[in-house]
Amino acid sequence: MAHRLRPVGIDFVETAPVRLVFAREVAAPPEAVFRALAEDVAGWSEWFSAVVSARPTGDGAGREIRLRGGTRFDETVLVAKGPETYAYRVDVTNAPGARALVEEWRLSPAGSGTRVQWTFAADGAAAFRGVLRLARPGLGRAFKDAVTALDRRLVR
Repeated sequence: MAHRLRPVGIDFVETAPVRLVFAREVAAPPEAVFRALAEDVAGWSEWFSAVVSARPTGDGAGREIRLRGGTRFDETVLVAKGPETYAYRVDVTNAPGARALVEEWRLSPAGSGTRVQWTFAADGAAAFRGVLRLARPGLGRAFKDAVTALDRRLVR
C-alpha cells in the first residue's frame, strides 16, 4: 500500500536520522555522469540493476521508479545543478515504515574522471531505520556495481 512521505528539502541530506554515504571514482567525466543521472532517467534500468523501470514525470520535475522486489517511488527532483549535483525526494512509496527519504548524487572532478558520491538520507519508524542500517553493505555493493556499470556504458 502506497503512502505519502514528509516533504523534506535538500537540507535533509545533512540532518536525516539515517545517512548512508558511498563514493567511488569513475573514468567518465562529470558532464557525462550528470547527463546519465539527470537527463537519461529512463536509462537507469540499463546500469542500476535494482531499477526495473524509471521514467521522468512532470516535464522532468519528477521521476517514477520501480525496483526489483516491487518497491515503488514517486519522486520530486530537488536539485539538478549540472554537472555537480542531482538530488530527489521520495514523495510516495510502498516501502513500509518510511517517513522521509532524499537521495543526493554529488559529482566532482577526479583527474580526468569523476568522484561520484551517493547519499541516501532517510527517516522512518524504528524498524525501518534499523533495516536501513543493516542494509548498508548491500546498498554499498549495489552502488558500486551500478556506478561501475554506468562508467562502462559511458566510456565505450
